[in-house]
Amino acid sequence: MLSEEKIKVEFLSQPTLNNPILICGLPGSGYVGKIAVDYIVEKLHGTRFADIYSSSFPPQVMIQSDGTVDLIKNSLYFCKNNTNDLVILTGDAQPVSAQAEYALSEEILNICKKLKIDEIYTLAAYITEKFSKTPKVFGTSTSLEVVKEFSNYDVIKMNRGSITGMNGVIIGTAKKSSVRATCLLGETSGYVIDAKASKTVLEVLSKMLKIEIDMSELNKKAIDTEQVIKSIESQAASQLGAMQPIGIPTKDEKRLDYIS
Repeated sequence: MLSEEKIKVEFLSQPTLNNPILICGLPGSGYVGKIAVDYIVEKLHGTRFADIYSSSFPPQVMIQSDGTVDLIKNSLYFCKNNTNDLVILTGDAQPVSAQAEYALSEEILNICKKLKIDEIYTLAAYITEKFSKTPKVFGTSTSLEVVKEFSNYDVIKMNRGSITGMNGVIIGTAKKSSVRATCLLGETSGYVIDAKASKTVLEVLSKMLKIEIDMSELNKKAIDTEQVIKSIESQAASQLGAMQPIGIPTKDEKRLDYIS
């Protein structure tokens, strides 16, 4: 049984890795990071080698495809790549408390030490509460050298604000452990599961790490996201039109005191 704040790591195998890099994408707003890393695992035929359980994950079980149940967990996969092998952290949920997020981040850094990982990327959402036709990618890093290279990949340097949740805490913990860590954030409204933002982030990451990956299926998911957004916008426009008060000008009337 798991006691309070206890973390248990179960290794299924001990992979032999070549200059590994950790890429993290845990569930969050728009599922931006999780969609991206799950796609990497699928397309690069990742092999699961470890599961992480925590008593601070949400108190529920996940139903498996064969009809059985399993405790909520995070999992580690490895994918062979050209220069650097990839270790992927994905999962069912993030911890429900700040204390547990810090504890899990420390455990992840301990795993990195065992696997000789000295570079981490986390993928997250940059929430704007607006729909974007062409999502931007924002970035921050523990390394000024990496920050200076952002412009080469059309990544917008963040110079204020904060990153909440595991995707932020992991890179902060990495800095304390002298591990280079970078967070790439895809612009999203935060209102929908946003494969379009995931695709944009993954395209940037692929260029930065020289990952060759077929994006065709993710392109289809991004188009599905566009259709959902159009449907939401259409419904909102219809409701706005139905609620138009008498005496208030429409956009077509171009009154200077009308705020669109």
